[in-house]
Amino acid sequence: MASVGSRHLNMPPGLDRRFEAVVMWMVGPQNVARAAVPLKALARAGALVGVIAPLTVEELIRQLGWPEAGTADLLLADSSGSGAVVVDETGVHHMATSTRSVAPSAEDGAEKAGVGKLAGLGLTPIAQPRIDGIPRIVSTLDELWRRGVDSRDVLLLIDRSPGEPQGAAPVFIPDIPYIADIAEMTALQIVVFAGETADLHWLLADQRRRRRQRSLPEVAIRTGWSLVVSGRDVQHERVDEALLTLADGHVGTSGAPLAPDPSQRPWVVAAGVYDGEGAGTHLLTGPRVFELSGLVDGFGPLRRVLDLRTGVLHELSSTNRGLVESVRFASLAQPTTSVLRVRCPKGLRTGPPLLPPADDCIHDHGRSGAVSWIRIAASKGGIAAAATQTRTRGGAGSTLDRFAVYRSGTETVPDPNPVVDLLDRAANVGFDKHLLRHRRAWARRWEDADVVVEGDDELQLAIRVALFHLMASVADEGEAAVGARGLTGTGYRGHVFWDADTFVLPFLAATHPASARAMLEYRLRRLPAAVGAARAAGRAGARFPWESARTGRDVTPTSARDRAGQIVPIRTGQLEEHIVADIAWAACCYVDWSGDEEFASGPGRRILVQTARYWESRITLESNGSAHIYGVIGPDEYHESVDDNAFTNVMARWNLRRAAEAADTANSANSDGADGADGADIDERRRWLQLADDLVDGYDPDTGIYEQFAGFGQLEPLIIKEFAPRRPIAADLLLGAERVAGAQVIKQADVLLLHHLVPDEVVAGSLGPNLCYYEPRTAHGSSLSPATHASLQARARDFDQALESLHLAARMDLDDLTGSTAGGLHLATMGGLWQALAFGFAGLRPKAGMLHVDPALPPSWTALEMRVRFRGSRVRVRKERAHLTIDTDRSTSVVVSGTPFSAGPGKLEFRRRGACWEPIT
Repeated sequence: MASVGSRHLNMPPGLDRRFEAVVMWMVGPQNVARAAVPLKALARAGALVGVIAPLTVEELIRQLGWPEAGTADLLLADSSGSGAVVVDETGVHHMATSTRSVAPSAEDGAEKAGVGKLAGLGLTPIAQPRIDGIPRIVSTLDELWRRGVDSRDVLLLIDRSPGEPQGAAPVFIPDIPYIADIAEMTALQIVVFAGETADLHWLLADQRRRRRQRSLPEVAIRTGWSLVVSGRDVQHERVDEALLTLADGHVGTSGAPLAPDPSQRPWVVAAGVYDGEGAGTHLLTGPRVFELSGLVDGFGPLRRVLDLRTGVLHELSSTNRGLVESVRFASLAQPTTSVLRVRCPKGLRTGPPLLPPADDCIHDHGRSGAVSWIRIAASKGGIAAAATQTRTRGGAGSTLDRFAVYRSGTETVPDPNPVVDLLDRAANVGFDKHLLRHRRAWARRWEDADVVVEGDDELQLAIRVALFHLMASVADEGEAAVGARGLTGTGYRGHVFWDADTFVLPFLAATHPASARAMLEYRLRRLPAAVGAARAAGRAGARFPWESARTGRDVTPTSARDRAGQIVPIRTGQLEEHIVADIAWAACCYVDWSGDEEFASGPGRRILVQTARYWESRITLESNGSAHIYGVIGPDEYHESVDDNAFTNVMARWNLRRAAEAADTANSANSDGADGADGADIDERRRWLQLADDLVDGYDPDTGIYEQFAGFGQLEPLIIKEFAPRRPIAADLLLGAERVAGAQVIKQADVLLLHHLVPDEVVAGSLGPNLCYYEPRTAHGSSLSPATHASLQARARDFDQALESLHLAARMDLDDLTGSTAGGLHLATMGGLWQALAFGFAGLRPKAGMLHVDPALPPSWTALEMRVRFRGSRVRVRKERAHLTIDTDRSTSVVVSGTPFSAGPGKLEFRRRGACWEPIT
């Protein structure tokens, strides 16, 4: 134990650091007013501050004099139990009720924290208010967690007022058992004072001083939340850069080390900004801000740690000048704003705040006072960036703060002058307040999207890596062009494929609907181009391109060189037409999760009608009454120009039926039965429904198997699982494209994708036979394949295979299983991983305005917890071995074991009874 002295403090290692939040627990009310000045000074410096005292929140606000412009938020709680609020510049707000506690919940916190143990231990509480205050501590920690602050970054100061029974001198390890229990469970630092205010004020001043001297936030390795890259692996460096990408939905920046090195290739990209024409169209790269060009010699990264919870990248590097520590982030609270802080024991040689891109040419550049700016022009549009930096020297050495602001345009190159003005405002906010707001923005996103798997720490981390990049890669306003690698690289030139609509969008529809809507807006603004493409092909409706970029015209290459150097044709742009139905499916997925009726009755119906019209014109009706789609490529791209591909036909059938339903609903409200180009009269709807019924789908009722395409059963019966037990494998490279085209070897199982995406459109009970038939024939040559199989295997309760597939999907980029992660992360695979957990293991499906829940927990997991948003309600589903909890913040219709229930607000709990779930009343 150490004694505290305001002038002679022997600071223990646990306190000799910067904390992100300081909470004052005042056992008596006497010291509240005199603590106001140092507390406000600390909040003004950008730290979160909490106060717990036996006063009403109104009296606490009065005595503390809050709110005050320019300060951080204040968390206030009456330890006597009258209330708990958050005070900020916009007013006073009640603390949110959390469905997840980082410490014991407010209701049972006192018991779990040890108060219930006191009698058994023969101990007497120091004062009853201390017991009353414990739930407030716990609820305050929960509120801080919701603001992106982990309890280990919280300093709890307990002020024993005069007259309280005194223990020994003020101590750093509390002698109060139930407080010690909280400290042990939450890892927060606690200091207890015995009525001495000088030392208390000294600690508050110390935290304020650290911010004034530009200290860095502590880096902590937290299980399930920290992606750690140690050392520099030249062969793996560009993969690491992709994995450590920082993005805000608009701009993505590689996670390359700050110092340049030949093994790395740092880049910056802006969503939707392309250069070039046709197949050569590629994402434009922009000016780089996270680079210290002045540090060339003797600089090697020792460790990079990406904190997934807060979106902050920490780097510790060694140089001939000592250890260089840095923190950087792309602000989610202020998108297009990038922030960097670097600290070095000696002087920093940094170089300019902005560097030109490695792949694209500077349009122009200049300076405005201390601000540097660069513009990069595309064939249309461009990227502008402005940056400034400030160096200071202090007791800890030299510190650099750098701020940058980006602006991009798809039609014109942005004017640098407004960007410079925006940068001035961003720099004036300062590092600490940017960090505070950024952490809170990320915490809000996690509150709606986190997935918890208890029993597999490695998988837990991989899941959060995937969710982090899914959230970071898509904006939530305007339009979002989501390329195959999102904002994590320039692979596939940033082109947009079907997998963004079918694998990325569902995660966003279920967790952050605004981003899913922005993805659909990208398609809607290019609907005229899709209509034009259909007309050019002699078809009706709209034909969306296989690869899309700025204009919405097809940019798929027509040829490429294979690994032998031979030029081979690429036919996906001509024949892979299922994308037409995939985009319609994405629009309905968004509506089913969000309940956005305005979109459903307007833009969503427009997509459905135009895609249905395309299928009507594309389908061939034979004299025997059967309907066919000839000459296509399915998701299994090993077999080209096939007839009646099951995936294409069934998705087209689903599209026709859903469009007829949407048009019928709309026309029931119109007296004329139709409403212009986006409406459909009764005759058109009848044609769609008849075509849907007549479309062949390859289903054999005797075997329960869908034939992948006409004639698949007559191909060479080559079982790739027996031929190449280790999968995934590129079967076309192993066996040759010609042999694979003539064999029952598939890249990914088209038929199984139907069971995954439109389970109600396939025959009930057909999942099992098709899994058994197609899985051994699947090479998993597509990165999308393992996640789809994991989802279906979980539904089939084949947990051994499901977990094997799930781990394969989860490690796709972390282990660079495809050898292509250096070009960016496989964003759709990450979306598929979430779908495997949501659709497969948790059994979540929106249907007819209700959320269906049918969870399946593998024996090796102790719990699975998922957070989603369903039709405006925040929903938490937690499955334990024999217990199911559905927690919502408003009344929500759910279906469990086939029985509808009204859940919320609050918890709806079930226990397992045989094969069914029984509600606990």
